[in-house]
Amino acid sequence: MDVTKLVEQGLFQLFEGVRVDDGTDLSKPLLVLNPKSPVVEVTTTERVSLALLCTDSVSSKVTLRLAPQAKCSVALLCLGRGVLALDVEQGAESESRITTALLSDATLSYNVRLLGERAASEFDGLYIATGNDHCSVSLNVRHEVAECKSRSMIKGVAAGTATGEFRGLVYVAKDAQRTDAEQQNRNIELDRSHIVALPQLEIYADDVRCSHGSTVGRADEEAVFYMRQRGLSEADARRLLLEGFVQEVAQACDVAHICRMMAEEIDKRLLTI
Repeated sequence: MDVTKLVEQGLFQLFEGVRVDDGTDLSKPLLVLNPKSPVVEVTTTERVSLALLCTDSVSSKVTLRLAPQAKCSVALLCLGRGVLALDVEQGAESESRITTALLSDATLSYNVRLLGERAASEFDGLYIATGNDHCSVSLNVRHEVAECKSRSMIKGVAAGTATGEFRGLVYVAKDAQRTDAEQQNRNIELDRSHIVALPQLEIYADDVRCSHGSTVGRADEEAVFYMRQRGLSEADARRLLLEGFVQEVAQACDVAHICRMMAEEIDKRLLTI
């Protein structure tokens, strides 16, 4: 992937600053390439599109701070190895939309803290583990104050002898009344792979609406059989089934141009299964 060409074509603008305010040019998505532990503060109330692209080995933490009423869409595409953490801190009435795809042997962790009333967080993520890879994703959403909302969906696919891991937590503090939180995790195991899923709720308030769920299963053999009856090979039928399962995450992305890149890289990854 030639990121330089993407910038030269005017699809992105490289971002090396710290603050995104009313004076920042937001006509193109801001691109952080192979992040090295930056802190990004968003103070403008105009929606910000931020792309985090990891093509090399990384070991860093990105901190994103949203001021009251700030709105930020984040797309994170991980193609390199290593460990990456994204910490999000949200003020009152702020909104974050995060779409992420882990397509390599790496560990990603996400920590979202809703610190101001009526803050909202949406998260759509996936990982695809193949060969001998180990893909690990953790998501910790903390409702610290009242009247906040969060929704998250994480999907995982493992094939070969790979292992996948998801750890999820929704935390609701004592004073975080009228919390509305949902966290869902869906996984498919293929071949001799193994997936570990550990969702968790930790609730200390009594006026809340919270739910979580997690499933780990095999590919739908009836669906594969149905598609084979219509002329597809077993490999093509399985790949088509997986595409329908994971591409939903890429379709949730609303950061221009990175969505297409994410969908293309997902297809490439599925071809290795």
